[in-house]
Amino acid sequence: MQPRSRHRITVDIPVVVTTVLDSMEGTIVDLSEGGAQVAGCGLPVRSQCQIDYEGHVVFGTVQWSEEDRMGIRFPYELADGPLFDRLEIARAARLTPTALQPRTLGARPAGGFGRRFG
Repeated sequence: MQPRSRHRITVDIPVVVTTVLDSMEGTIVDLSEGGAQVAGCGLPVRSQCQIDYEGHVVFGTVQWSEEDRMGIRFPYELADGPLFDRLEIARAARLTPTALQPRTLGARPAGGFGRRFG
């Protein structure tokens, strides 16, 4: 098994997964440019499907599947569209420091962990 080339970002995106024979609702729970994990539905491994989100379609192949979730690999990396926009928003939110814990430059951390200051 090869390591992932892209880091997946946790998201919560309701989608419709469609095959030739069926359509089912699911939720993308993690996403990268190269693939997604969809919870709430499952298809057989190697199934071809499409993910419908906000009127746009992304094609994919099921790489692994369990009863209620599956991993889908995209043949073409996401580079635009609403799913890519949601990925960028989630990635930016993950990298932005929280406003609840402001940090001051040069401030020394309190407590006994980390480097000791004397």
